[in-house]
Amino acid sequence: MQNGTRLAAVDLGSNSFRLEIGYLDHGQIQRTEYLKETVRQGNGLDENRNLSRQAMQRGWDCLARFGERLAGFRKHQVRAVATQTLREARNRDEFLARATEILGFPIDVISGHEEARLIYQGVAHLLPQSNEHRLVVDIGGRSTELILGRAYEARFMESFRVGSVAWSMRYFPDGLFTAQAFETAEVAAKAVLDEALNTFRPDAWEVAYGSSGTVGAVSDILMEAGWPEGRVTRDGLDWLLERLLKAQSADKVRLEGMKEDRRAVIGGGVSVLRAVFDLLSIKEMHVAQGALRHGALYDLLDREQEQTDQRHASVNRLSSKFNIDLSQAQRVSKAARHLFRLMASEFPASVMDRHQRKLGWAAQLHEIGSVISHSDYHKHGAYILDNTDAAGFTMPELHRLSLLVLGHRGKLRKLDMDFEDDVFVRQLLALRLAVLLCHARRDPDLQGMMLQFNQPHRLALNCRPGWREAYPQSAHLLNEELLAWQKTPWTLTFSERN
Repeated sequence: MQNGTRLAAVDLGSNSFRLEIGYLDHGQIQRTEYLKETVRQGNGLDENRNLSRQAMQRGWDCLARFGERLAGFRKHQVRAVATQTLREARNRDEFLARATEILGFPIDVISGHEEARLIYQGVAHLLPQSNEHRLVVDIGGRSTELILGRAYEARFMESFRVGSVAWSMRYFPDGLFTAQAFETAEVAAKAVLDEALNTFRPDAWEVAYGSSGTVGAVSDILMEAGWPEGRVTRDGLDWLLERLLKAQSADKVRLEGMKEDRRAVIGGGVSVLRAVFDLLSIKEMHVAQGALRHGALYDLLDREQEQTDQRHASVNRLSSKFNIDLSQAQRVSKAARHLFRLMASEFPASVMDRHQRKLGWAAQLHEIGSVISHSDYHKHGAYILDNTDAAGFTMPELHRLSLLVLGHRGKLRKLDMDFEDDVFVRQLLALRLAVLLCHARRDPDLQGMMLQFNQPHRLALNCRPGWREAYPQSAHLLNEELLAWQKTPWTLTFSERN
């Protein structure tokens, strides 16, 4: 991306939705605008984990205002991510379909691990360069992320289902503050976070940073009361707890520095933060300026280049972990990308690169399920990808990869996919043909091969004269492939030139 390019990130959190807009300036992103709205989707989940109509409407209304501000941005300039509430919501597809239309850009539901990674990237990019070992804590509305890292590298990441909105609803449902309620809330938070002590023990880090809402809100209150700016201490938390107990209820709290939108969730936030301090023996926590939205912005830059794309590194790690035959994976990947290029000559170079990169990952991982069983390995591979934590990938991206892996062999009717998605159809055909042509685990002969993508719903493969006779097994497999596509809205033909 060139200097001056505008970029934007939208964070659909459980408590607040945020929009960060900036421009690229020699590798750094300079803020030009920041919008935040308290939406509280997190308290709109019912006992069946369905979002209420009111919670969805609050989200849609906010995104409509954000969408108006993003008019004129292109798809590659905007990253929208959704976190714990939409990870949990059973009816999230209903919300996201309308939300995407209103915002005008795709919204990615990210895993807890990916949320933690992006939080760390946001924090690290807004801190001075240092080799210190960092603990980063982000207490959100329905989840808390803990990360250990150094410089720009997040080394250990975990996400726990405990947060300010969830704990306020559960342990302070009427907004009443009692010593017993705080004790119960802290004990419950420690029970969820207890396993973190093994990884995030005090001797594993040198400086603790707090990101996002809860830590920032507590710091603002403490600063107004005379405590050091930009820091939260255990003594400060004890003082704040005394003030909350003295007020007896959220609506009676009168504290300088506390924003009105924090009043309803201050009890849950403070109890979780105190639990983190106790469990990890934290004496002092610095308030970080960076957050999830900043990490999403810098991730936009990383995704532009394959060598800096975290997803590329994740695919390599999965390849190694599942002992994939790298020679075959690279052979299939090279063939698939070549075949896709034949069908997609109308795409601009940057768009072609993104589509080919994702196809290449699917090709590299198409045999990942073989470590479980050679029989139906494509089904095992799809399951692995749908249920793995892979840094850099969103949940929809992993599902799309899983569909390609599931569909690279066998019947096509088993795929729960949209056959009107032209890009996916081309990627799927390219991958299936590449696997077919590499069946002997040798480099395929693609010389003179032509592959056309025609509307409506026609795919045509054409080979040089004598190809069938030279490769009878491949020709037999291609005839079976023609039959497989007959069971879809698409027709595939195969011919030799005269």
